[in-house]
Amino acid sequence: MNKILRQRAVLDVLKHGSIASQEDLQRALRKRGFKVGQPTLSRDIRDLNLNKTAHGYSLPQGEAGAAYALPPVSRLVREFVLDVRSAQNLLVVKTIVGSAQPVAVALDEAEWSEVVGTIAGDDTILIVCPDKEQARSLASRIEEMLG
Repeated sequence: MNKILRQRAVLDVLKHGSIASQEDLQRALRKRGFKVGQPTLSRDIRDLNLNKTAHGYSLPQGEAGAAYALPPVSRLVREFVLDVRSAQNLLVVKTIVGSAQPVAVALDEAEWSEVVGTIAGDDTILIVCPDKEQARSLASRIEEMLG
């Protein structure tokens, strides 16, 4: 999942304008917490179909608003979530190590009414819900996805 997060970060950087070189892109990614080597960055550039122009790297024409698609939230939950616990209007979701952030992004992008917002660490997500009832409802939804 690090690849997905890293590539989303690349797209986010480029949404704010072109980047002159791979070195500049590496620096921008480092500021976002991604330490990436040149070969990996080259693969990401190829995978994302980025354009190299006289002004640097940019998003492909017509795709400036296109988001890099994550797998469905149900798949991410099924593959990476280990446990869900509620505490008042909060949910604490435990994931396998290194998987909390992509799961949290997918939960945020699902735009479920029960989710006010998420905070993700390495293997834990804190989900804020409007109230206890919606927290319980969301916990049930996630548990159903777990099977």
